[in-house]
Amino acid sequence: MKLSIIGSGYVGTTIAACFAEVGHDVVNVDIDEDVVATLNSGESPIHEPGLDDLIEEHAGDRLRATTDYEAVLDTDATFLALSTPSTDDGHIDLSIMEAAAESLGATLAEKDDYHLVVTKSTVVPTTTEEVIAPVLEEASGKRVGEGFDVGMNPEFLREGSAVEDFLDPDKVVLGSQTDRAAETLRAVFDPLVEQASDAAVVETGIREAEMIKYANNAFLAAKISLVNDLANICKEYDVDSSEVLDAIGLDSRIGSEFLGAGVGWGGSCFPKDVAAIVAAARDVGYEPAMLEAAVAVNDRQPVRMLDILRDHVDPSGARVAVLGLAFKPGTDDVRNSRAIPLIDALLDAGADVVGYDPVATENFREKFPDIDYADSAGAALDGADAALVVTDWDEFAALYDEFDAMNEPVVVDGRSIVTRRDDIVYESLV
Repeated sequence: MKLSIIGSGYVGTTIAACFAEVGHDVVNVDIDEDVVATLNSGESPIHEPGLDDLIEEHAGDRLRATTDYEAVLDTDATFLALSTPSTDDGHIDLSIMEAAAESLGATLAEKDDYHLVVTKSTVVPTTTEEVIAPVLEEASGKRVGEGFDVGMNPEFLREGSAVEDFLDPDKVVLGSQTDRAAETLRAVFDPLVEQASDAAVVETGIREAEMIKYANNAFLAAKISLVNDLANICKEYDVDSSEVLDAIGLDSRIGSEFLGAGVGWGGSCFPKDVAAIVAAARDVGYEPAMLEAAVAVNDRQPVRMLDILRDHVDPSGARVAVLGLAFKPGTDDVRNSRAIPLIDALLDAGADVVGYDPVATENFREKFPDIDYADSAGAALDGADAALVVTDWDEFAALYDEFDAMNEPVVVDGRSIVTRRDDIVYESLV
């Protein structure tokens, strides 16, 4: 099939390359000329394992990019993969989506054949039907169900493994409100489902598809917060929480996934999605106490690292190495990184901070231009009075002799990956 993707950010670029990989002809539409040029040259505008290879292979063949919305006229379906950032009160900002829908609708006014418009961005229930569809109708002069249809296909892509997540998914969720839209969505995803034989296909309504994404992320975020709460209690009682969590993971009702205690969740999805569904729930008069508690626990976790550090080192005037600035390994994304509130707290306490990350330093420097940055973990540790491990990069798990260069070998490990040594003061959150 011929597909168009509006937006070539993290999600848009990934799904475009992956759709090309499964055999579709794909065009990315984006207003950023530099991003378009990058894609057409066979390079990825974002850091994501495996994505460079796919774009290099398919650019100029089954994958191209343009700034011209007219390109959608030669396609069967368009996916809206655009940013829906959080507002100050937790709601999602739909202005980018609405602007794109207006441009898309104006373009579809010129098309005689049927077209399917699919919301890929994460939006709260009713958004596709009550916000996006009316914009498309007004701009195109057509009615939903006549000249075009709308659908919803939520993404479940984890940064650092997005290509693998798309090509080998646990589930594919197809939301539609007409038989023709459902049939078209099936045709789009049939090549993927055929090669990913274990993927469950969920065909449902548009609002249900919108809600599934929020429910998915809210559940995982809440599970992490509950695990961290339990681990915090264990630490107060000098109980090995890893043994406790391993044991409860043997219960089939609980499962062993997402039972690692640590410094909490961050990134572009969990914080934004939990805030959005909490705000949406309040809009309809419901107070989601469980999700509010999950956020409160998560907000406290980075500060716990500082509290533990204070048991061994006065942060005022101390040189503290912060290892890991990306919100998770395998990405240069620093959005809602747990290192941000931790460094804020360290600076407030008068610490001299040096940061290091294998790939995210430049992105992080935009947030904290005045702290020191090291070119390696060893350089960050050299002369430090304490070290705080925030992101579980594999190279941090291999650190050993590098701790000998510290003034005071005090390590607070927020991810429980550093090898313990008798001659260093080691604390974890578990």
